[in-house]
Amino acid sequence: MRARALVAGGLAAVLLTGCAQSVDPIERLGKKAAQRVGSDGPGGDGADGRPYRHWGLLAPLHTPPRVPVRAAVRRGGLPPVVRRVGTSDKVVFLTYDDGAERDPRFVDMVRELRLPVSMFLTDSVVGPGYGHFARLQSVGASIQNHTLDHPALRGLPYPGQRAEICGQQEKVRSRFGIRPRLFRPPYGTYDRTTLRAAADCGLSAVVLWSVSPAGGAPERPLRAGDIVSVASGEASGPTLTERTTRVLREIERRGLTVGRLEDYL
Repeated sequence: MRARALVAGGLAAVLLTGCAQSVDPIERLGKKAAQRVGSDGPGGDGADGRPYRHWGLLAPLHTPPRVPVRAAVRRGGLPPVVRRVGTSDKVVFLTYDDGAERDPRFVDMVRELRLPVSMFLTDSVVGPGYGHFARLQSVGASIQNHTLDHPALRGLPYPGQRAEICGQQEKVRSRFGIRPRLFRPPYGTYDRTTLRAAADCGLSAVVLWSVSPAGGAPERPLRAGDIVSVASGEASGPTLTERTTRVLREIERRGLTVGRLEDYL
């Protein structure tokens, strides 16, 4: 009888300890364990059925409206230069440049939150890291053109600009089996020659940005149609995932969500 009492008492202690644990996965499992928790997307089988909480959000992001893919309007045969998208839809667009950061948690974030992010890649920066971006593509990210070697294009002769832009088109095609539709010039600098080269390389729009958060904090309140350039960070600063979380919190505060840029251009 005494042995049974001891077992029962031990079981009760275990149950009481379990009830005292927080339902927050970061508190319950520890930060590293929580980072490994996955799901199949919003409403999926996360630790508590709410994967958005793993990424520091208070609620799921709203589902963006369904829109037909819109062809960019060319003027004089040249692709348009787009800094903001003219739309009344409550969406903003998340874009990332270069390909220097290969945060594995960012792949999980894109998959679990179903973020339609756009990655503008530079071949010389990505180097041997194309596999990481193939994983991002497989979970919904789009791959776009940011030149082969990241030069400032404005003022360069046409053959040099064309080689940079068309060369990256072919690099992306060979790596991912697609040809990008969108082009972002390094440093945001371009001239008419850049537009002509982009058109000749088969690109439909030159994409700049309207907001570039410093450390993840937008410099002004976000508005519908903003193209957000999430800048690369310092090695000792917040990770790409952490900076994106800060932007997503601001998106939530403004009653916005993340749209797919390619659907609007």
